[in-house]
Amino acid sequence: MKAMHGLFFAVAALIVAADALAAGGVARLQQFVAATKSAAGEFKQVVVGESGRPPQQASGKFAFARPGKFRWEYDLPYPQLLVGDGKQLWSWDRDLNQVTVRPIGNALGATPAAILFGENKIERDFELSTVKVDGEPKLEWIEARPRQASVEGGGGFQSIRFGFAGERLQRMVLRDNFGQTTQIDFTDLRVNPKLDAATFRFEPPAGADVLGEPLPQK
Repeated sequence: MKAMHGLFFAVAALIVAADALAAGGVARLQQFVAATKSAAGEFKQVVVGESGRPPQQASGKFAFARPGKFRWEYDLPYPQLLVGDGKQLWSWDRDLNQVTVRPIGNALGATPAAILFGENKIERDFELSTVKVDGEPKLEWIEARPRQASVEGGGGFQSIRFGFAGERLQRMVLRDNFGQTTQIDFTDLRVNPKLDAATFRFEPPAGADVLGEPLPQK
């Protein structure tokens, strides 16, 4: 199956003021996670490696409802669909008509998905800090690094940065252990919309090659 691989912080004159701003940035991410029970929107994704190859670009739409239900759909450069129904993770490559399914269990682990779609336990799995990113003066950035105990479930990520414009999550930047950087820009982000339950259900299409053991449907 094809793989589609994923703050500004003004320096104050007083250390006390800088500490207050840093705490506020982390609190913004915590508040976003706690208050956002569901969301939907569109995204643009750019993946840049260290090999000098041209950036890989993709775009699509997404929706999620906590905990563990999400739909991440690539439209370009080729269609691919990821669906988490709360118990299983489905991946469908439409070109190959191939479906992979596995229990979600700890699959989210200490990954970007755990923050966006998980159970609101980010400080258990991540160390959070406010950071400054050169060239991004309009965004407030919070960095999450997987804790040592969660490295095995960390999805190979060194760090995840979340860029906020006010209270709105606008960008994620993911750095993996292979030197690859993935930037995801969110557009038309709607917080806590009413989502149809069918959004997070998946039935393998007729004739699809299914890899894995789907759970019995109730």
